[in-house]
Amino acid sequence: MAVHFMTDPTSLIGELVFDTGPLSHFAEAGWLSVLRSVAGDTPVVIPEVVAGELRRGAGSHQHLQLVLNAPWIQHRVLDSPEEISAYGHFASLLVSGNRNAGEAAVLAYASIHRGTAVIDDRVDRRAAHAAGVSCRGTLALLCDAIRAGLLTLPLVEQLADHLLETHYRLPFPSGGFAEWAAKNDLF
Repeated sequence: MAVHFMTDPTSLIGELVFDTGPLSHFAEAGWLSVLRSVAGDTPVVIPEVVAGELRRGAGSHQHLQLVLNAPWIQHRVLDSPEEISAYGHFASLLVSGNRNAGEAAVLAYASIHRGTAVIDDRVDRRAAHAAGVSCRGTLALLCDAIRAGLLTLPLVEQLADHLLETHYRLPFPSGGFAEWAAKNDLF
């Protein structure tokens, strides 16, 4: 399956609905404000399930409190019958034990509210694609921002290296963002 990248971050569909992973790692690496800059005027949302995951980890990982306290990140409860039904659908596909509840909630919210799910796991993105849910990975958002002139390549290279230091799984080693992006024709 080909990965398609937008050319303009302002063309994002609806709200950006973030999963725990990107927010956690950007906060841990000290780059949470970059996500705010990339979002621009597009509202940023986390479902309450994601907020709960962040709260549970905040006691031992202080950077998670930064995400919870960020005034530009709106918390949403999935409580309408449509939201609950969508969550049930995505949970049946993705949730295993205590894993992937946040991703299921992100996809449910984005599907009902016509938002853009921001998730990085390939399986979750496939579920989004199969359901017709707009979905972006964080690297796609960063590449879009470089093309739009919001971020520079050297800045994103440094950011990517810092994300790798937090053990965020990226498809390249430290120092490899520019080569990876060029190889994948992202600029």
